[in-house]
Amino acid sequence: MGNDMAGRGRVTIREVAERAGVSIATASRALSGNHPVPAATRSRVLRAARELDYVANAHARALVGGGRKMAAVVVRQVTSPFYAQVAEGVEAEAADRGWLCVVGATGGDPQREMEFVQLMREEGARLVILVGGVVEDDAYRSRVAHYAQALDASGARLVLCGRPAPDPDIPALVVEFDNEAGARAVTGYLLSAGHRRIVFLGGLPGNTALDARVAGYRSALAEHGLPPGAAHVVDCGLGRAAGLRAMAELLKETREFTAVFAGDDMVAAGALRAIADAGLVVPDDISVVGYNDIPLAEDFNPPLTTVRTPAEELGRAAVRIALRDPNSAAGSHHLLGTHIVVRRSVGAPPEGSY
Repeated sequence: MGNDMAGRGRVTIREVAERAGVSIATASRALSGNHPVPAATRSRVLRAARELDYVANAHARALVGGGRKMAAVVVRQVTSPFYAQVAEGVEAEAADRGWLCVVGATGGDPQREMEFVQLMREEGARLVILVGGVVEDDAYRSRVAHYAQALDASGARLVLCGRPAPDPDIPALVVEFDNEAGARAVTGYLLSAGHRRIVFLGGLPGNTALDARVAGYRSALAEHGLPPGAAHVVDCGLGRAAGLRAMAELLKETREFTAVFAGDDMVAAGALRAIADAGLVVPDDISVVGYNDIPLAEDFNPPLTTVRTPAEELGRAAVRIALRDPNSAAGSHHLLGTHIVVRRSVGAPPEGSY
């Protein structure tokens, strides 16, 4: 997909036909795929369409103002409770307005994400919402700038949900929550219970959400007068399996910690299992906190102290703000708050371990 359409109107089939050196009727037949066209001609037309970033969109042509009343939410995986709740919020808010919602999953593959965004342009979605933390490298930055400009040129809106905009000038709306403040608060809660040796389990270097949580953890330690060396970050990534494996390893290596701050509740679930497998008890031997407050967190053994992130509200806000303020400036940014939910997975450190 070229970047040359940014800031222009929609490319017409006439331009595609001219570039391919065929009539408009032939270009139309080649693109529709419903009529016999010589293979060489078809490939020439498709190449021209690709180079011009032509979007064949019957709905946008038919509807004045363009686009179906459709919001698309793009997530890494549908089994993650956090992503599922954000998608629920988008769906609920879309339904309240008589809009449809479609959900796409990418498995974290940038190519699939790109193809899904392109499909949504072709289908005339008015809102495309990308959800969750990402590794913000140059490829990601240029990809998102391209999405934002391409969608803007088709009269649609890009919303970044739970991740910052790589550049404040791109035409995208940002709706996220304060990852750093939530992490600082829950680390402070462990410190106020008397813990000084706290492991952060679940780092994912470069990931915007996890880096912010690690930053909050480090700043809470510093605020309590602990040296930078007191921080111990285990970069095991997210998910129950990662938490289980990393916690089991940690327990084999050392007992030089009294509390674990898991990068999310699924990591916490794996950590709780590994601690139980090692014959230890939470919170008597080790305290554990998580992040997100997924619905199952209160059913863990013991029920998990965690940070409530406004996952469903994030999805609702993404739709509500985008539709309420369709002409808001590029870089429009909305930050939602978090709070700690105290349950039974935190206690004082075991005696003699201070």
